[in-house]
Amino acid sequence: QVQLVESGGGLVQAGGSLRLSCAASGRSFSSYTLAWFRQAPGKEREFIASINVSGVTAYADSVKGRFTISRDNAKNSMYLQMNSLKSDDTAVYYCRANTYWGQGTQVTVSS
Repeated sequence: QVQLVESGGGLVQAGGSLRLSCAASGRSFSSYTLAWFRQAPGKEREFIASINVSGVTAYADSVKGRFTISRDNAKNSMYLQMNSLKSDDTAVYYCRANTYWGQGTQVTVSS
């Protein structure tokens, strides 16, 4: 069993930055592929970024070059650095480890 808790969301102006964190409890964190998703009002949850156990990353085209995913296995944590934020980035952001999900953190970008 893994429990995930996101933090770092909030209100930011367009062009600004935020760093999301996801803290995990439980074993085997280092053996999981980790990912961030988001869900905007009225839309389906969508993939944002992932990082596998070797550190190889992948990004959705919509965030490539602006967002950076990272992990710190020693701290059982993962991060999402978000730069050059746009109003379209407004959503609830979720972290996922294997099949486990966090509860989400709201990110609101004002234009």
